[in-house]
Amino acid sequence: MEKLRKHIEEIIPITDEEFESIKPFFTIRRVLKNQYLIQQGDDARYEYIIMSGIFRVFYLDEDGKEHIVQFATENWWMSDYIAYFNQKQANLYVVCMEPGEVLCLTLEGREELSAVLHKMEHFFRIKLTKGFIALQQRIISLLSSNPQQRYKEFADLYPSLMQKIPKKYIAEYLGVSRETLSRLYSSNK
Repeated sequence: MEKLRKHIEEIIPITDEEFESIKPFFTIRRVLKNQYLIQQGDDARYEYIIMSGIFRVFYLDEDGKEHIVQFATENWWMSDYIAYFNQKQANLYVVCMEPGEVLCLTLEGREELSAVLHKMEHFFRIKLTKGFIALQQRIISLLSSNPQQRYKEFADLYPSLMQKIPKKYIAEYLGVSRETLSRLYSSNK
């Protein structure tokens, strides 16, 4: 739980007493490689903060083709947010790519925590804003950049992920074929 405290304190200061009141809202879950946290049709009961591991959030189209929405690693938050905030069934999948640990937070817990400790409402607003900005940047990149530019942006933003994520998934995330990714990788060495 100390990782959670450090993560929160990157945005807001909290006292020992405040942190003790925050902890019960989160539950720890260990996750195995290839284990799903969310599958299409599930109730998206939780938002997750990653303590360790790498996760892939994706959508399957009607032809069974995977479209990666995001990768997530330590201190990142993830869920099927449309389903989570609307308390609907999930359309996305969240799968663990290497063994990890997450902290789970229900929507009810999030709302209660925000009401009880106003600082946490500010924390969640900042986290959501940063997530929204990152998503908008990703969409703009997909719409306006060529594959080489998208590859460079990803490599510059997430150098450690380049080493840990199979190239097949990086290619899917960038919207290119595996062969194109290999050429981009070779030309950027």
